[in-house]
Amino acid sequence: MAKLDGKVALITGGARGQGRAHAVTLAREGCDIAVCDLAAPVATVPYPLASETDLAETRRLVEAAGQRCLTMVADVRVSADMDAAVGATVEAFGRVDVLVANAGICSFGAVADLDDDTWDDMIAVNLTGAFKAVRAVVPRMVSQRGGRIIATASMGARMGMANLGHYVAAKWGVIGLVKSVALEVAPYGVTANVVCPATVDTDMVHNPAMYGLFCPGIAVPQRSDVEAVYARMNPMRRPWLDPSEVAEAVAFLASDEARSISGSTLEVSMGGSAQLH
Repeated sequence: MAKLDGKVALITGGARGQGRAHAVTLAREGCDIAVCDLAAPVATVPYPLASETDLAETRRLVEAAGQRCLTMVADVRVSADMDAAVGATVEAFGRVDVLVANAGICSFGAVADLDDDTWDDMIAVNLTGAFKAVRAVVPRMVSQRGGRIIATASMGARMGMANLGHYVAAKWGVIGLVKSVALEVAPYGVTANVVCPATVDTDMVHNPAMYGLFCPGIAVPQRSDVEAVYARMNPMRRPWLDPSEVAEAVAFLASDEARSISGSTLEVSMGGSAQLH
């Protein structure tokens, strides 16, 4: 028997990358899956975002794992979209037991050089988007007297990072938000936790803009150039996590095994946590 048999999970930003890994992993553990994604560009993001084709591929993979899948185009920045996503999930599957607030973007720049649009988009997607997804699902979980809220932050939310101040600020904010929610929902059998991954092997990392940030001395850096830089950044000397490693942590927090864990941050850091004060 899978540990999430009969449960229903809603995942934001699930068209590819970490979100897709969460969808497939939770499906393998018995969840029916609802996935939403913007599936469109954001002007200040310097790499292509997911598409509706990616969203359809996530559905195919979930169904191949033997579970039902609902896919939706929705914008976490828009309250009505998040309310509609929760409503559609309940209409399709009868309930929502797990929220994975995963949608996120990345862009770069020194704080003194960030323009308003770049800052605003980052906060809107990575922090306000998490808030709007959580706010939409909490009344349903409270009425059910049970649920699991899991938000994606970052190991960047445990430190400062040059040229990523807006990203780091948003991810620190996610931790504070979820800890506060954990206190509010605790009497109702609902837990709220955060996963903080180190760098994950996704399209957010593998693009020319990110490569240039970490290898500024190379005219056209390649994956192999960046791999060496990342490998030096953590004690395990691995460049990045496989998305499935983060998804397994999410599956644990979604399970009954984690029923007494709430208000916590689970760091999937390849040893980086040991370097923090």
